[in-house]
Amino acid sequence: MLDTSAPASPRVRLAAVGDLLLNTPPAGVPYRRCPRLVDEDVARVFAECDIVFGNLECTFVCDDRAVPAEPRVIADPEFVRAVKDAGFDVVTLANNHMFDGFECGFKRMRGLLDEVQLPHFGAGMNLNEATAPAILESNGLRIAFVGAVDHRSGPYQFASDRDWGVAPLDLELLIGQTKQLRSTADHVVVSIHWGEERFLVPSPAQQQQARALVDAGASLILGHHPHVLQGLEIYQGTPIIYSMGNFLADGVYFSDGGRIHWNRTEQTGCILVVQLTAEGVRVEKQIATVDRGQLVAVDHSGFGDRRIEKTARAIAGGVTPGRYRREHLRVKTLWPTIDHLRPSKLMHLRPRHFKNALRMLLKSRNAE
Repeated sequence: MLDTSAPASPRVRLAAVGDLLLNTPPAGVPYRRCPRLVDEDVARVFAECDIVFGNLECTFVCDDRAVPAEPRVIADPEFVRAVKDAGFDVVTLANNHMFDGFECGFKRMRGLLDEVQLPHFGAGMNLNEATAPAILESNGLRIAFVGAVDHRSGPYQFASDRDWGVAPLDLELLIGQTKQLRSTADHVVVSIHWGEERFLVPSPAQQQQARALVDAGASLILGHHPHVLQGLEIYQGTPIIYSMGNFLADGVYFSDGGRIHWNRTEQTGCILVVQLTAEGVRVEKQIATVDRGQLVAVDHSGFGDRRIEKTARAIAGGVTPGRYRREHLRVKTLWPTIDHLRPSKLMHLRPRHFKNALRMLLKSRNAE
C-alpha cells in the first residue's frame, strides 16, 4: 500500500544564548572555570537542538599588545576551543571586545575558529568581511546569520572599506542586507550588540530598529550587551529578544587591581529555543541559566524564571520614553548613589562624586 501522506515540513531547532565572556585572570589569580563550560542539563538542551548560537565576546592578545581602554576581555585559546566542544555551532563576533587585542589578536581568534570549524560573523579586516553573513544549512533549510554593533556599546573600531573592525549598526545597510538575503535564504537571523548595560528594558529606538528589521524580512532578532535579561516580544509573528544576558561570564579585571563582580542578576541568562520551518518561527521556550564561575547550569531555583517573567511584563507594558528615563535614573544614578552610601565608601567621597551624581541625574532626565 502506497503512503500518500505529505512529507514532513523541514524543521530546525535553534538554541540561542547571550554573552560568552572568557577572560584570563591576572598572574597569581586562579582560574576556576571547568573546561566543560556547561553542565549536563545545558549540554542535553544543546544536543537536542540542530544549531546553537552565542555571542563570543573575547579575543586574544598579540605580542602582549592590547587597547588602552579598560576593561579588556582576553581569552585563553584552550577555552575558546571548549566553546566548540560545548556544542556551539555558530558565534557572532560583533561586539565591543572583539578588538581588545587589536587586529593581530582578532586574526588569531579568527584563525582558531576556522581551525576548529566554528562558523562566525560580525567582524573582519574590512567592511565587506565584517558584514558578510554566516550561512548554515540544516534539515533542508538555509539560514543566514548577520551581526552588527551599536556605537554606544563602545567598540574600539568599526570596519570600513579599507580597515578592520566590527560591523556597524547601520540600519539602512542592515535592512538592505536582510532583504537581499531573504531572496536566497529561508531565514535571516539578525544578531545585534546594543542597549545600555544592566538596563532591564531596551530603548524605544531599539524597539523601532528591531521592528524595522522584521518588516524587512528578518526571522529572528537576537540582542546582547546589557549583561542582564531583557524582554522577549513577538512582532508580526517574529520573536525579538532584546538581551539574553550573560551566559558565561568570567571575572573582568582592571590594571589598578579592581574587578567586576557579577551579581546574581548578572549571573542569570537564558537559552532561547525556537523552531524554524519553511512557514516561520515559533518560540518553544526560554530556559533560565546561572553561571557561578565554574559550569553554566540550568537554574532550578526559580530566580531566573522570575527574571524572565519580569522582563516579559516590562515589554508588554510598553517601552515608552518615560519608562526608559526612569530606568536610566535607576541604573545610572540611584544604584551608584546607594552603593557610595555604604559605610566602607563614605569616607572616600569627594566633591567630584557629587558633581558626577548631579551630571548623571540631569543626563537621566534627558535620556531617550
